[in-house]
Amino acid sequence: MANNYYKQILDNNKAWVESKLNLDSEFFNRLAHGQQPPLLWIGCADSRVPANEIIGAQPGEVFVHRNIANMVVHSDMSMLSVLDYAVNVLKVKEVIVCGHYGCGGVKTAMGNASVGLIDNWIRHIKDSYRFNKAELDVIENEEEKFDRFVEINAIEQVYNLAKTSIVQNAWAKGQELHIHGWVYGVGSGLVKDLDVTLDSNDDLETVFQLDIK
Repeated sequence: MANNYYKQILDNNKAWVESKLNLDSEFFNRLAHGQQPPLLWIGCADSRVPANEIIGAQPGEVFVHRNIANMVVHSDMSMLSVLDYAVNVLKVKEVIVCGHYGCGGVKTAMGNASVGLIDNWIRHIKDSYRFNKAELDVIENEEEKFDRFVEINAIEQVYNLAKTSIVQNAWAKGQELHIHGWVYGVGSGLVKDLDVTLDSNDDLETVFQLDIK
């Protein structure tokens, strides 16, 4: 037997459909004919960070991939498949990697507690700490260090995206593609632009620049 919450979300769906149709009777018909979003969003799976709502976007405007702590792992076939489809089929022009303050995955990566299977995923986040240890270790206030680690982790994922063969191939073909790093404030609703935008493999260290003919 369905519980009250389950029944409520089904009712909510019907109410949402009705509200959309009242404003635009062709809303769903247009969506059914395909998508051409200009933006790929790579964010955290945290329930408090809804990609569309944060930027005021409608269904069909944002292609989304989410995982614990908005990670870009070069062997993650789910992320790579989303990226490949977004870049090579949908031809998105903007990619945003969005972390968020108070991220549980980043917080766990700052400690030594074992939390089960996710330990293997957390290790990738710990790499972001290792690469930036000199900066983070001098921050004495733990909350400030936590916030800065969230920012640094998002920046690292921007560079990880740029290093993928998918992005490198797009740039080699002259395709317009900009990758940005953001952090979302759960307590304020505002995003912070981390002032890191990559749009060419010239932005990478030489060792990561693929020689694509």
